Amino acid sequence: MPYTRVEDPAKLQRLMAAVLMITGDVELPDLLQHIVEEACDLVGARYGALALLDTSRTTVEEFVTVGLTEAEKEAIGPLPTGRGVLGVLVTDPRPLRLDHIGDHPDSYGFPPRHPHMTSFLGVPLRVRDDVYGNLYLTDKVGTGPFTEEDEALAEALALAAGIAIQSARLHDQVRVLSVLDDRNRIARDLHDRVIQRLFAIGMGLQGVARALDPAEKTGRIEQAVDDLDTTITEIRSAIFELGESSLPGGLRQAVVRLTQELAPTLGARPNVSFSGPVDNTVPQHTADDVLAVVREGLTNAGKYARATRFRVAVRVSDDALLLEIADNGTGFDPGSTTSAGLGLANMRNRAEKLNGTFSITQADGGGTRLEWSVPL
Repeated sequence: MPYTRVEDPAKLQRLMAAVLMITGDVELPDLLQHIVEEACDLVGARYGALALLDTSRTTVEEFVTVGLTEAEKEAIGPLPTGRGVLGVLVTDPRPLRLDHIGDHPDSYGFPPRHPHMTSFLGVPLRVRDDVYGNLYLTDKVGTGPFTEEDEALAEALALAAGIAIQSARLHDQVRVLSVLDDRNRIARDLHDRVIQRLFAIGMGLQGVARALDPAEKTGRIEQAVDDLDTTITEIRSAIFELGESSLPGGLRQAVVRLTQELAPTLGARPNVSFSGPVDNTVPQHTADDVLAVVREGLTNAGKYARATRFRVAVRVSDDALLLEIADNGTGFDPGSTTSAGLGLANMRNRAEKLNGTFSITQADGGGTRLEWSVPL
């Protein structure tokens, strides 16, 4: 195990404390952020990042960073896709230490406005034969490159992150199976209660034609109407249960998947961030509106504002959800009668029906910032 190669007692104690967080009630994105922060601190790295790969291990699904300001991240632009040295660990998931990242044959330099980095330490997020992503640490503070003990610390933290990701994905699979079981149960209920009752009502109405007494006919028809009202109520209840089924993977993954889906249309992959208990607190009907607003907001920014950089932030506190969508486009025209104007009205209506607020502002230097907030 990696931790057996750590000799510093203080670092070993901190390492164990960080690893034990995976057994606590901490949401996965918050846990991964903490692991990257601890890794930077323990090995003395100025910058750190964790790339979470999708199930095919071909695409970066989420990218957690430490050491960069929000302004620096926005200036850098789209998230890494796994090229250069970062991609080496994707194709060959083994620890990699470099004194100078630029000396590696697969290095191709940094994007414009990206901080210059020298020393490099990368380790895979591996649990046995399953690889879930990579932990990257750069710029060893002080003199000298990253050490073998640094590598051991990073490997131990990467193992903890891998176990947490594996556990979360297994939980998502169980959740999906639970949703399918619920839908099968509802289908059985519809058959047993609703369809059978409709059949009985139909048989009863057939008997009305044979009744000679007008009063008896009236009574049977009134009874059929009452039975139909009851049946309609049960159908509505079943539809409501179906609509309340959880999003497979939770709201976080749904937002990430949506931004990935829109990336080819936008011409860039939006920078996505989350804070607070997003998956544990946001009810399903609110999550549906969040996804609709993200789709509408990004589509408008790409289509009408000709933006090239996009940022989506979902923040959840104890009593409210705040969604922010920002871009570097040409801004917007409040008096526009295009479909963008209709889209703004739709987003405002979605906020108001949940007793929330909606605003959109244009920055002096260009670009648009959309805020959509609802109580929880």
